[in-house]
Amino acid sequence: MSGMKTVHSEGEERYSTLVNNASAVRAICSAVEGTLGPKGLDTMLVGGQGEVIITNDGVTILEKMDVTHPAARLMIQVARSQQRQIGDGTTTATVLAGALVQEGVAQVTRGVPVAKVVSGMLQGIELAVQSLERRSRTISGLGDAALKRIAITAGREQRDIARLIVQAAEAVGEAKLREDGYRFADSVIAHEEANSEVWTGILLNQKPMNLHLEQERRDARILVLHDALEPEAVSEESLVTEAGFGRYMQLREHFRSSLESLLELGVGLIASDRGVDPEAEQFCSDHGIIVLQRLSRRDLQLLSEHTGARPVRRTALRKSASELGAALGRAGYAAYDEGLGRVRVAGGHGEQHVTVIVGAATREAAHERSRIAKDAASAVQAAVRGGYLPGGGAAEMAVAHDLERLRETMKGMEGFGVAAVAGALRKPLAQIVVNAGYNPLEKVEELKAAQIAMETDSLGIDCDTGMVTDFVEAGIVDPADVKIHALQAAGEVAAAVLRIHTVIKMKQPFEEG
Repeated sequence: MSGMKTVHSEGEERYSTLVNNASAVRAICSAVEGTLGPKGLDTMLVGGQGEVIITNDGVTILEKMDVTHPAARLMIQVARSQQRQIGDGTTTATVLAGALVQEGVAQVTRGVPVAKVVSGMLQGIELAVQSLERRSRTISGLGDAALKRIAITAGREQRDIARLIVQAAEAVGEAKLREDGYRFADSVIAHEEANSEVWTGILLNQKPMNLHLEQERRDARILVLHDALEPEAVSEESLVTEAGFGRYMQLREHFRSSLESLLELGVGLIASDRGVDPEAEQFCSDHGIIVLQRLSRRDLQLLSEHTGARPVRRTALRKSASELGAALGRAGYAAYDEGLGRVRVAGGHGEQHVTVIVGAATREAAHERSRIAKDAASAVQAAVRGGYLPGGGAAEMAVAHDLERLRETMKGMEGFGVAAVAGALRKPLAQIVVNAGYNPLEKVEELKAAQIAMETDSLGIDCDTGMVTDFVEAGIVDPADVKIHALQAAGEVAAAVLRIHTVIKMKQPFEEG
């Protein structure tokens, strides 16, 4: 009897770190899994000063949580990676990572070596990704009904937001959505009490220095300065000398001449990332030129891209009219919107840009609607780039069955890792039906049997009726890239957690008194 206790105690000690880490991962997953699916609910985050955030966004919940456990912090990296790379599906990625850890721990504690489990898990994830890619359906243009359904689903069924996103996608064009480095979600802004709209141009987050200018500028040329709009400086030591003061006056005269040349070139808007000389401000005000100072680098880049302007230093103002004119951009419209507190620019002669303005009654509501719109925009862009799959965990269920059949042909212990992936892939569906009020064991087996009988991955569980339904026909679809990246990111973190044998606290850096 005592021998059995000793073996049990040794086993517990051997896996204590793994079990402890798995418990921390489970706690993290429990914070977000209740938001999954159409029947998922929101989470209330309460700050130390009484501030409140109500959201169902996985990355927001995880970022705001007070997390100290090192393994739990690894889980937050999953959501961050998903948000950074795709912009949607953070909750799914987190739930998958937690399920992979849970399934992996179950295999290890039954005696399968960690190395074999991890190796098999990585093989299983690679095969699962290949299966998802084969099953992906291609979007047939921006008018595809599936794209509209994706926008509605990712937009939490808020159809007004989905309409805005689809309208903006059509305005910016499929080629732009496929462009490397372009993030459609960055075109979304929210503003309390604003009217929701799609602006086929850009908004610059700065008030003009000359606010009293009421007229809008049409067909204006644009000067973008990576510098201050002021004369070249003369050192204070030089100013006290006659030659230095003369140089100062000469530079100011050259600066006045350059302002006159800008007027002759038809410049209607000047944007600078630094300050503006008072004399230049007055000159521009007198001649109806909009002046923006200390504009952010991002806004300067947007302005340059949209108008075709080439950013210059102030020394370029001394160039000839033809040389300086070549660096100027052009916009069909530029005006300050007092309600938004931003400058609208449209009709640029450079790249096409679009801005989605999401209105709301309060700042808190505007922030949440902005997040929802960004998710919808990210999902639409991902679908355009990588196609779509049946949603609601249906595609994952079909892939899990593929892995199970493969597992039956494997002889090595890596097969246990493949089995862990198959089990984890069923977790999204199981959690979705739990949130809808159904028995997950019953519904998972019911769907598995239906998919095998019909030989299709498009069948899923309707959360309203609990019945097996063709999700593709019903328009319940998700971007393939969202699912693929979620699985890959989850696999990387799950493997890292399973490999941890010991946790050791590092000593503090020595500090001299």
